[in-house]
Amino acid sequence: MQGIAMADWTISKLSGHCGARLMGGTLTDLSDTSLSTVKAALFAYGVIAVPDQHLSPEAHTALARAFGEIDVNRFFTPVEGYPHIAEVRTRPDQTAVIGGTWHSDHSYDPVPAAISILSAQTVPPYGGDTHFASQVAACAQLSDGLRTMLGGLWACHSDASFADSALEMNQDPSAYHGTVRHPVIIRHPETGAKALYVNGDFTTQFDGWSVSESAPLLEYLYRFCTQPILTCRVMWAPGMVVLWDNRLVQHYATADYAGHARLMHRITVAGTVLKPATVSAV
Repeated sequence: MQGIAMADWTISKLSGHCGARLMGGTLTDLSDTSLSTVKAALFAYGVIAVPDQHLSPEAHTALARAFGEIDVNRFFTPVEGYPHIAEVRTRPDQTAVIGGTWHSDHSYDPVPAAISILSAQTVPPYGGDTHFASQVAACAQLSDGLRTMLGGLWACHSDASFADSALEMNQDPSAYHGTVRHPVIIRHPETGAKALYVNGDFTTQFDGWSVSESAPLLEYLYRFCTQPILTCRVMWAPGMVVLWDNRLVQHYATADYAGHARLMHRITVAGTVLKPATVSAV
């Protein structure tokens, strides 16, 4: 694909609805111009993959802070000496992985994380790709009638699914904060884009609806918003860094490399309170 040159970067789309690869620059000690290009690409494509970065924990931290305050995850094991960096580790004997279902990071928090930054430390010889799905495209492709109805709804999100996880997550009872509510269709604070904001991991029901009443429509939305045409696939390589905006995309980690280890370092950047896309949804 022919790339688009911007500042120090060449940008190539990964798919029709989300994702871009950035080449030619470095994420360490970004100039104001280069940082502006990276931010613009992230907000335009929802997820950006940047090969051959090999960030140290210090450089990873500095990159995250260039986007905002760091939002420390309370469920992941931290990297030793860096409590704000989450260790996303898969052992060779595991057949399930953290993030192996469609979700948006931290949607269970009153103020969800805005941006996730994942830095590849050890990758398997094959597999372990991450899929992303554009929730902006999903929202745009809803029928007018369904989109109007959803624009007036809020949904409940919960961290309770971590308690049922067979993976090694923090089981400290104080880590669980209960149920929060967010608009079903949000407006991105930087771009104004409308995006669907429900996910199968953490959304439990529509606010004011029972779980059983909510289930049929939520299940439909989960399938609709992750259909293949809305997605891109990132193939990891050592040293690659991937940034994504949890308000624009959902993601899914592929568990197809049993027998091999995988280690990623993740930092999440704090967001703002999510606002509904329409005044009538307030």
